[in-house]
Amino acid sequence: MAAERSSINLGGKGSSFNSPSVYKIASGVANVRIDSSAIERFSTRNAPSIKRSSLGIPEGLTNEETRASLAVILNKLILSTSGPPSSSTARSVLPVKISDILNSEAENFELGEIDVTEGENIVLEKSFASLIGLCSIIDHKSTTLSQIVDSVAALSVEVTKADIASFSSLDSGDGNGDKDVIGVAGDLKVLLNGYKGTGKLEIEEISKIPWIHGKFRFVVKSLHSDARRELNSGVKGGKTGSGNTGIGEALGTTLAPLSTAIKNLGVCSFLRAKICFESIGNENLRNGLSEVFEKSSVEYENLKNSYKLAYTAHLGEDYIRFAHELNESLGVVWRIVGLEAVAAFFALAGGELFVQKKGDADKEDSKTDKKKKKNEKKAVVGKGTSIVLQFIKDKLVSNEATSDGDLMNYLKQWVEQILNLFNPAGHGFDSFLDKVKEIVESNENRRLPKLPKGTRDFAKEQMAVREKAFAIIQNVFKRHGATALDTPVFELRETLMGKYGEDSKLVYDIADQGGELCSLRYDLTVPFARYVAMNGITSFKRYQIAKVYRRDNPSKGRYREFYQCDFDIAGLFEPMGPDFEIVKILTELLDELEIGDYEVKLNHRKLLDGMLEICGVPPEKFRTICSSIDKLDKQSFEQVKKEMVEEKGLSSEIADRIGNFVKEKGAPLELLSKLRQEGSEFLANHSSREALDELSIMFEALERSKCSHRIVFDLSLARGLDYYTGVIFEAVCIGAEVGSIGAGGRYDNLIGMFGTKQVPAVGMSLGIERVFNIMEELNEKKNQVIRPTETQVLVSIMKDNQLALAAELASQLWEAKINAEYLVSKRKSKHFDRVRDSGIPWMVMVDEEELSKDVVTLKKLVKGSEKEIKNESKDTFVGVLLKELSS
Repeated sequence: MAAERSSINLGGKGSSFNSPSVYKIASGVANVRIDSSAIERFSTRNAPSIKRSSLGIPEGLTNEETRASLAVILNKLILSTSGPPSSSTARSVLPVKISDILNSEAENFELGEIDVTEGENIVLEKSFASLIGLCSIIDHKSTTLSQIVDSVAALSVEVTKADIASFSSLDSGDGNGDKDVIGVAGDLKVLLNGYKGTGKLEIEEISKIPWIHGKFRFVVKSLHSDARRELNSGVKGGKTGSGNTGIGEALGTTLAPLSTAIKNLGVCSFLRAKICFESIGNENLRNGLSEVFEKSSVEYENLKNSYKLAYTAHLGEDYIRFAHELNESLGVVWRIVGLEAVAAFFALAGGELFVQKKGDADKEDSKTDKKKKKNEKKAVVGKGTSIVLQFIKDKLVSNEATSDGDLMNYLKQWVEQILNLFNPAGHGFDSFLDKVKEIVESNENRRLPKLPKGTRDFAKEQMAVREKAFAIIQNVFKRHGATALDTPVFELRETLMGKYGEDSKLVYDIADQGGELCSLRYDLTVPFARYVAMNGITSFKRYQIAKVYRRDNPSKGRYREFYQCDFDIAGLFEPMGPDFEIVKILTELLDELEIGDYEVKLNHRKLLDGMLEICGVPPEKFRTICSSIDKLDKQSFEQVKKEMVEEKGLSSEIADRIGNFVKEKGAPLELLSKLRQEGSEFLANHSSREALDELSIMFEALERSKCSHRIVFDLSLARGLDYYTGVIFEAVCIGAEVGSIGAGGRYDNLIGMFGTKQVPAVGMSLGIERVFNIMEELNEKKNQVIRPTETQVLVSIMKDNQLALAAELASQLWEAKINAEYLVSKRKSKHFDRVRDSGIPWMVMVDEEELSKDVVTLKKLVKGSEKEIKNESKDTFVGVLLKELSS
């Protein structure tokens, strides 16, 4: 009894046509139904008609390809009615006739001489229906093949016992690897999870699988995108449909690399099949399958011939013939992959079935086969491949037909059944495809968690260090009168763009979630400026400790997600007062965090601009040259000079003049005095003279505040961000190779970008992640033990099933605001291990003796000051502990 056909609905509201639907209609497993709303859109007006003798489908196509062409024509006719009713001349007569043909089992697809309107004729002439239909079939077959072929290749890996260590090295972790190649390697590892290649053989046909299959995936995705677009697009070419729209050339361009990828896939599969056939241990079984191997050799020759025919058609720009030959090649490759599966299956598990059918006819052979079967079972250790093998075996057993008892007949039946699983139109294919997807998507191998690059987890000891550091930072910020602020982790993209110069490329964009283009915040300064402007604030001293995100290349001390600790002062104050205080705050933070020796490099943006003007740099290049100068802490001047000259168009003479200036650095007041000497070029320039006057005020304040010894006046400091307008500074830890640990500067124009009023501001940001790195390294050098908790007392109930007692005692401690934990266990070692591992100083102990007396024992375990207080009442022990803890 024939299987009941499913139904594909065309023309409904919001519906779209896709390649699987085209394939189902083309292969005759689904009927087509025109939605009633689409029928209503067809024209009922009398329109001039044109006589046609055919639907324009070229000769030489297969039945399947012709049906696909008809399905596309039908959908294009429906799409032609999508405009206003008065604009369409397509009637319902032709679509209904085409749907009747597709829903019948007829093999004659001609309607005879037909009358068509001008609009219908345009669809028939200009829709590229046959080419799009062929592309849809190829898309569907290629997509399913890309999902199946990896499972077959994995079986071949099992047969060959090949070394697959190279699969893991394909992802270098730097983001530059081929995603599809890495994806294939990942799927193979899922299928082979648990596989241990006993021979560890380097086999070329196995090593190249990720590359051959990965490139196939890549070009298939390109075709899939094109097919989806063309299936759901109306006929192009204007009102009359005239002109060459380039669809043929465009689809031909997409199909060309697919043709090569299909050929390479088939060749690789054939070579693996050959190895698998030669690996079948049972001689009788191998002999019985020799005909199959000969068949695979024939298919291999067919593949080469069809590839040549496709290539010739492509050169001749006959794109329909090219797609037809490509479809033929694809059918050949499907058969080769099926034959590889046959060879791999019988090499791994076929001996068992063969012996069962052979029975006792040859007991010696049976014993030999059992030995080989045992060895074969040992070879199959991959969890995914085991499931694939069992699925195939179950299908063979459940679908076994009656036979005359001839072993070779059974073998032929098994081969046909396996090949049927690898036929997209075959019975059982869909269930096999679902099984393979289930294995890969179960992703057992990849369930082992992995952090995204540039991010970190923090264990309890690290969190103890971080919490201590955050507490110090907050105390310093509050000491200077700041209030806390929190802003969203993402902003409108327009808010962030144009604020970071060349670093704008590092901003993380978020996919459009409903009409707003958003990005993760790059820093905390721009969101602060947006907040001040949005709320009309004219004076504000704030701090914020929060995460920011940068699409940077991760390295030591450089992350994609990290905390910033910001302090900003917005508003008009006494000249250089906020600038001085911001730098003073930075030195206080670094002193109290005890990270070792450091220096704060300081410069002025106006001094930089004056210097560039003196050197002869055009004003429009100031910012980009500043970006180059900013790299002098990581590159030599010669490297920076090369960038300024070759990439940014400065003359070599101007670059050398810049080089003479940026070498200047030293103690603030000393270098300032040198730059202000009579005859200095800086004094003749308005911008640089203004900067030197401001720096004079600031350096005097820093000297009086006893922190100027931490400051280095450095003319090479540029800070690449576009929004700086005045003082700029950057802190570095001496002897630690982690880059900048804090930075900031004045930005008088940034807030005005978001509103009508300019509000001057200055701020700093502490690179806390790098500070943490330094603190952790210092702790390791000092062998300093970090207590992950602040627990002061452990309530130790050394008897099982005494939760109520533990709750009573612990609750008394919690009510007294004592940090306490409890543990109920008769194993005494657990209690002392807990105290030692967590560094808990006191225990409240209850054992059999204390339980009988209704008392507790207090025990202090701090090395060098141990103490024990026995028989303390449950009513008074808290008071005793409070006295001991405060002493």
